[in-house]
Amino acid sequence: MTLACAVRDCARPLARGDRTWSCSAGHVYDIAQSGYVNLLQPQDRKSASAGDSKGSVDARARLLARGVGRALVDDVVRRAAALAGADQSGRQVVVDLGCGSGETLGALSAMCPVEAIGIDLSAAAVDRAARRFPSPTWVAANADRRLPLLDHCAAIVLSVNGRRNPAECARVLKPGGCLLVAIPAPDDLVELRERVQGAGVERDRSEGLLREHAPFFALRERGVVRGRLRLDRDDLNDLLLGTYRGQRHSASAQAATLDALDVTLASDLFVLTSGRGAR
Repeated sequence: MTLACAVRDCARPLARGDRTWSCSAGHVYDIAQSGYVNLLQPQDRKSASAGDSKGSVDARARLLARGVGRALVDDVVRRAAALAGADQSGRQVVVDLGCGSGETLGALSAMCPVEAIGIDLSAAAVDRAARRFPSPTWVAANADRRLPLLDHCAAIVLSVNGRRNPAECARVLKPGGCLLVAIPAPDDLVELRERVQGAGVERDRSEGLLREHAPFFALRERGVVRGRLRLDRDDLNDLLLGTYRGQRHSASAQAATLDALDVTLASDLFVLTSGRGAR
């Protein structure tokens, strides 16, 4: 058992039945028809539809289907598979925080025998993930709060362009386990940002990321995935729809004028090892 009850002050192990997950205290969670389980509690959501909208989830899925962002997915899967293969202690638990519609975890679970768990705040995202990739366990939960996972249960945690919770990642990882993080590089989408926002400001997030993880993790390795693609209007609109920028009213007028554009897709990657200060 790996999942933990999400009810406040419970955190008991969850056991899966035919159509439910439940703990020994009697808390029961129904499994949706598509196969995911919703562990969100009332305090976890600021609205009835927490997390990314179905429109944003679908936009990112369309981009990946057309190959936009595929290089990052492939690189993360390759790195995670190598980390899982290097640990010979048995079937490894791999957790994807902010899993979205599941392409990364789905590809990883098809490549190597892992116990895969995808967590996202958006029920629309994990519903899509469960329908496309039935093997992993898909969970709607708030990763900003206590992760619905038992202590020291995971060998690898992934965070690909998602929110992070360093203390919780350290708690659920085994000693020496790895956190693999991907964040936008300074020049990611710089051409699109310049067209839509009027300025392509480059902001380096790497030092801030390393600082916030330093109490719990040591840096093992880092890398970068960078490419430049010619994107058409549909691609560009989906890029905007799939990010917070597309939700801004000020961006919508500029987006309407977009045609084709050469766009940089760039991500900084970090492999961090747990153990430093982890409790």
